[in-house]
Amino acid sequence: MIMKKHRIDPATMAFDIDGVFADTMALFIDIARDEFNINGIKYEDITSYSLKDCINMESKLIEIIVTKIVDGNYQPRLRPFKNAPQVLSRMGMKHGSILFVTARPYLGPIYEWMLDVLPLDPSAIEIITTGSFEGKADILTDRNISCFVEDRLETCFILEAAGIVPVLFKQPWNRQKHPFIEVGTWTELASLIQI
Repeated sequence: MIMKKHRIDPATMAFDIDGVFADTMALFIDIARDEFNINGIKYEDITSYSLKDCINMESKLIEIIVTKIVDGNYQPRLRPFKNAPQVLSRMGMKHGSILFVTARPYLGPIYEWMLDVLPLDPSAIEIITTGSFEGKADILTDRNISCFVEDRLETCFILEAAGIVPVLFKQPWNRQKHPFIEVGTWTELASLIQI
């Protein structure tokens, strides 16, 4: 059992990047505003992981902005969520390397960004790209990870079916009913981890 009274063993856990560590949706909004003069999109408007279902923007433009994010081809600054670098740095210093598993199709510049944001030795940061949300469960199982912090609710159900305990990071796009442990901040998440 990885959790006792909701205390997670850090050696058994891994993290998503976008929507959990990196505030990628805020970056999406910033790029839309700064580079395409699209104003009026608020974070709370993003109520679906499928952006075309919840914001008034052409699908092609959504694709362009998402590609810019994955490629690192943007001017606004990508920011981590508040306290995320501090929590993971403490965890990395006490318990070894931190594993990130992302549905991004390729690493791109996100690894360099992580090195800038996390004050850990590069050998303590591992990022695995899967190219799909469904691919995360196999990677986590192969790595003996039994707890994963994720923001996409549909992925949490896939993880649970594979025997992995999901911790849902609250976002406007995952506010449907679910049975999972959830946290709204990295301070809340830190209180669940045995650091």
